[in-house]
Amino acid sequence: MSSPRPQPRAGTRAAGPARSRRAGRSPVLFWLGAALCAAAFACTYYVFVRTATGQFVDESAWAEAESGWRLGRGLSLRFLALLPDVSAALAALVLVWVVLARRRWSAAAAAVGVVAASAASSWLLKNLLLERPDWGVSMLAHNSLPSGHTTIAAAAALAVFLVVSPRWRPFTAAAGGLYAVLAGAATLISGWHRPADVVAAFLVAGFWTLLAGPLVLRSGEGWNVFHGYGTFWASSRWWPRLCWLLALLGTATAAELYWYISRVGPAPTPGTGLLPLFFWAGLGLITATGMLLSALLTWLFSLQAGRPAPRTKRHALP
Repeated sequence: MSSPRPQPRAGTRAAGPARSRRAGRSPVLFWLGAALCAAAFACTYYVFVRTATGQFVDESAWAEAESGWRLGRGLSLRFLALLPDVSAALAALVLVWVVLARRRWSAAAAAVGVVAASAASSWLLKNLLLERPDWGVSMLAHNSLPSGHTTIAAAAALAVFLVVSPRWRPFTAAAGGLYAVLAGAATLISGWHRPADVVAAFLVAGFWTLLAGPLVLRSGEGWNVFHGYGTFWASSRWWPRLCWLLALLGTATAAELYWYISRVGPAPTPGTGLLPLFFWAGLGLITATGMLLSALLTWLFSLQAGRPAPRTKRHALP
């Protein structure tokens, strides 16, 4: 004869079963983010490449780079020479460690796919698909959007972001965003690329990262569990706050300088102004885009990561 089930004591009720929250619950958010990146890329290309005013703004920043930061030019060239190897080495070290120590095969494969797809997309867009009309502004006739060096740097940083555990992602996003911004700024300082080329590269890498996001989260639900901000130094709220702060500072700098230039009137020829205002506005735009992408990715991946099941409690009846 089976024993009767134990009944809760008088004045109490049993709580319902504690449920954990599944990782990657809303892939639509990732698809929407990828669509926004694609739309922002199209707007960047149209404004800064297809219009004469946009070309003048972008070309002026490129022409002013030499006078804008002469001391950093030699250092930037050395950094750019090492950038592809450094980016590949850092990403490879993290991916190998993740595969061997953590067995995150699907995440590693998705991260490699993000880097490969980003690099291939940038090459195809720049060399075969996009054209640069001649408005009598550009000193270089060929299309340079998006920047290949910046794409590699951003995609490598985002590959690391994808494979680390959720508690590491806030720090990884901030550090990777700063690394990508420095790489993009170096291409401008060295005279290799215009600001819009760098912004477009960030958007290409962000597009493929967002498409890979649901795959990484859902294929690794066992380790894609976020215990909340502040539970570990790398998951401190100060990391996303730093990203938001730098994004706001970059946006404010670019907007204020572009507004001032429009009031006083630009120089008749790109790069002939008394002050390198277009250059610093371009750096602000690069910083704003790179750090905003880092902040939004941190928010979305933290929101869509799994949550541990809360402890069950018995609640007193009123």
